[in-house]
Amino acid sequence: MAAGLHASTGAITGAFTASVLTSAALAVPVGRWLDRHGGRALMTGGSLLGAILLAAWSQVHALWQLYLVEIGIGAAAAASLYEAAFAVIIAGCPPRRRPAALLTLTVVAGFASTVFLPLTGWLVHAYGWRTALLLLATIQAGLTVPLHAVVLRPAPSPPVRSPRPATPLREVFTDRAFWLLTVAFTANTAAVAVVTVHLVAALIGWGHPATFAATTAGLFGVLSVTGRLVTTGLQRRYRTIPVVAAIFALQGLAAALLPLVGRDGTLAVLAVVGFGLGFGVATIAKPVLLAERYDTRRYATIAGAMVVPVTVAKATAPLGAAWLASSGGGYAAVFAGVGLAGLLAATALLAARDRVRPSRPRRPGAKARR
Repeated sequence: MAAGLHASTGAITGAFTASVLTSAALAVPVGRWLDRHGGRALMTGGSLLGAILLAAWSQVHALWQLYLVEIGIGAAAAASLYEAAFAVIIAGCPPRRRPAALLTLTVVAGFASTVFLPLTGWLVHAYGWRTALLLLATIQAGLTVPLHAVVLRPAPSPPVRSPRPATPLREVFTDRAFWLLTVAFTANTAAVAVVTVHLVAALIGWGHPATFAATTAGLFGVLSVTGRLVTTGLQRRYRTIPVVAAIFALQGLAAALLPLVGRDGTLAVLAVVGFGLGFGVATIAKPVLLAERYDTRRYATIAGAMVVPVTVAKATAPLGAAWLASSGGGYAAVFAGVGLAGLLAATALLAARDRVRPSRPRRPGAKARR
């Protein structure tokens, strides 16, 4: 694409950053819509918009056109990817079925890169990137649009009515635990984003061939599914926060050890496995914790507020890591920073566990109902 548009690789990558930041900016408005109207119209429209923009992407001939398309794709992503799907599941599933439903969603979606990165690479090699985008747009339109339009309910199925009013958003956003959870998931997302982007270059810099580096990084797809299965199994016996905090701490330790053991192939793989087991764990833990702590009638809005700093971290942390690596710290400093982020995430989660859930006075005259 850089050659076809006569632009630098950095300028092309910046379009993806613009897409991610657009998705973050729309997280709260999308959450409010989902709380009020459900997911059918929004997710169907987002899927259709994504297909149209993939086709439009195939026709760009200038860098500014690419940026416009990617900003639109950021909007489509906010309306149709993980966060919107989580809100639909939280609203429509009874509490006992939510963990299994969330696990099913994330396990299936965890294979997205496993399927579509090789498929896209093959399409680009066989037909060029413009035709590849048109074929991907056809897949998107043919699968996701009819599924969202037909399967989803037009409005969320409300949970059992509570005699108490819905949790005021002001009460949620002044709850210290909410911000501790936000710090934890933001730090974890930053750590995962840095390792995803920089692991291959780091392994090559430590003397490994490119094929070994790419194959080792490719373990993350399978490990993310494994980590989600292990986490869901442990949640049946233990509380969610200690389980996830332990996994975040393991990630931090594995990342901090990588510069020390990274020149040895076996030890490097073991460290990557330790870090990779936490891939995707935050994805299933965050909706469970928010649904347990706060009123699910406002789930999508509350989750959208948390998504903003999390998504900004995902977009900017790899850039900060690149600056740190090139400024003299090298990848040893980068992975030490990732280790500190893992420790911060685990500590913030454990601190959130100790916070008392905000109390809400019962309305005068309200009677408890089964």
